[in-house]
Amino acid sequence: MQVPTPAGPVHLTYCTNIHRGESWAETRSALEAHLPVIKGRVCPGAPMGVGLRLSAIAAEELAAAEALEAFRAWLSDNGLYVFTINGFPYGPFHGTRVKEQVYQPDWTRPERVAYTRRLAELLAALLPEEPGLLGSISTVPGTFRPLAVDPRVIPRIVANLQRAVADLVAVERRTGRRIALALEPEPHCLLETTEEAVSFLERRLFSDEALGVFAAMADLPSAEAEPVLRRHLGLCLDACHAAVAFEDVEASVRRLRSAGVAVAKLQLSAALEVPAVGPDTAARLCRFEDGVYLHQVVERAADGTLRHFLDLDRAMAELGSARGRTWRVHCHVPIFVERLDGLASTRPSLERLLALQRTEPIARHLEVETYTFDVLPEELRASGVDEAVARELLWARERLL
Repeated sequence: MQVPTPAGPVHLTYCTNIHRGESWAETRSALEAHLPVIKGRVCPGAPMGVGLRLSAIAAEELAAAEALEAFRAWLSDNGLYVFTINGFPYGPFHGTRVKEQVYQPDWTRPERVAYTRRLAELLAALLPEEPGLLGSISTVPGTFRPLAVDPRVIPRIVANLQRAVADLVAVERRTGRRIALALEPEPHCLLETTEEAVSFLERRLFSDEALGVFAAMADLPSAEAEPVLRRHLGLCLDACHAAVAFEDVEASVRRLRSAGVAVAKLQLSAALEVPAVGPDTAARLCRFEDGVYLHQVVERAADGTLRHFLDLDRAMAELGSARGRTWRVHCHVPIFVERLDGLASTRPSLERLLALQRTEPIARHLEVETYTFDVLPEELRASGVDEAVARELLWARERLL
């Protein structure tokens, strides 16, 4: 839905990766079951945007002309429009162990390039005829950090990102639809923080040598390479991920602006927080260890020193040395929740980000993302997914107006 903030209109939605579905038939069934209900709750009299998640299998099946035309008709009939796609999880995302496999295939692999190209073609076909409406695709931040030690990894990632952006340039030439690829920094990935992402782009993609390569790939004059690349490649700033890394969101936004790096999508999300690790921490956190998703933990000591853990079980093994310190856990919890049975959430960090967005726009695409809903403790699921998503959207909209 469009929200008329003081700084200009934005598109606000939620990511449909909260719903189960890997094939296109499963995905469409979930969309038909949930989207009209949520729309009726949050914007019954106006069009509602969709943050679409498509697995590689679903994307291939939707690309069939008959399936695509039927979906476009269904969207139109129900007052819905797609403006952003979550192109991060390529394969199964619910009901099985996901963990570090969520990054595969990563940006060293041609499958990631092909998947992103297909998503771009679909998004170009689905974007409504609205002047100035752009598309965005969020994606893996390079690779899983332990895999980046191989010296061949970074050059492969750079080359494949250049190929992917050249594909987006070709899509715009052919269709007139401009789509941006948005790298999404996440703990324990090649790009963990805003600063790391900006540095990577400046050194690896926006260098003179890299721009020359990109210009040849995209069939562009050298002088146009950098502005075109910056239009089509930026970040997806996920509030949960930034908070887990203890980023100062105001400083992160200033850094992005000073570097001229676009935020193609702002994901509205919140992480778990343990304000002071104590004897009851294990009992309170064990309810969030689901065995499905990776729950990276970052610990901050009183002097500001940070310690990183790959997953919740590894952090729990170090409880004895963590007493009194603050933990932030990569577990997306509903953004309207601030206290959870002795635990907290990073909602205050999200609220500061929304306050900035309200007066100094960071992005035009805003997406609530609480994909963990079906593995959260029962009391957080009691209202049902439709009511929870609607409540999150209404909470966010209220803070943007």
